[in-house]
Amino acid sequence: MKQTIPDLSGKTALVTGASRGLGRAMALALAKAGAHVLALARTVGGLEELDDEIQAAGAGSASLIPLDLADPAAIERLGPALAARFPKLDIFVANAGVLGELAPLPDIDDDIWRRTIDLNLTANWRLIKTLDPLLRASGAARAVFITSKVGGAEARPFWGAYACSKAALEILAETYALESKLFGIKVAIIDPGAMRTRMREKAMPGEDPKTLPDPSELAPLLYAAVSPDYAGLAERFIFREWRAKALS
Repeated sequence: MKQTIPDLSGKTALVTGASRGLGRAMALALAKAGAHVLALARTVGGLEELDDEIQAAGAGSASLIPLDLADPAAIERLGPALAARFPKLDIFVANAGVLGELAPLPDIDDDIWRRTIDLNLTANWRLIKTLDPLLRASGAARAVFITSKVGGAEARPFWGAYACSKAALEILAETYALESKLFGIKVAIIDPGAMRTRMREKAMPGEDPKTLPDPSELAPLLYAAVSPDYAGLAERFIFREWRAKALS
């Protein structure tokens, strides 16, 4: 499938969970398009490897932000710290998340339930709060939230904590889309489906990862979601549907 890389020169893009999997692939895709990527994750080593890849690609650049999204105070400091260095934020990709525990609802551990909701939902609300002034300053910012068919589109046994967090995340994204449209901020929701990631391997340990798409294949949908031409209100970009059309 032919991929057209847009020109994102002069754009600043923040990607959470950028040290591996989907986040890493999206951060690299944005950098290849010329954006300056603010790569945020807990794992310093993974961020440094991403930086090496971006430099090797010869397009775009990166600033590395080691930060734990389980730390509310650190998230609150993020916006002001970025504002001291960057006048605006053009692209925000809310990718970081956790699987939680696959178990019947009555059996899910209290701490795991709270952590799943905190990281997949509440941390993104905190990120919106701290980044909103920078996104408004862009005048045409794009905010992209990564969801899942499980939760966003359907319920599934044993996926309760994860599904609830993703269903709520979609409502969060839709609400932000309605509230921020007057400031030129456009919100998109991407459902990548099953991909070759560590989270998928944890959820489906018997599955052959070679049968799944590589996260890099998500780039065309990401480019569409951050395009100046995108004018939707929390439109849902579904990878499996796009891929089926591209292959037909």
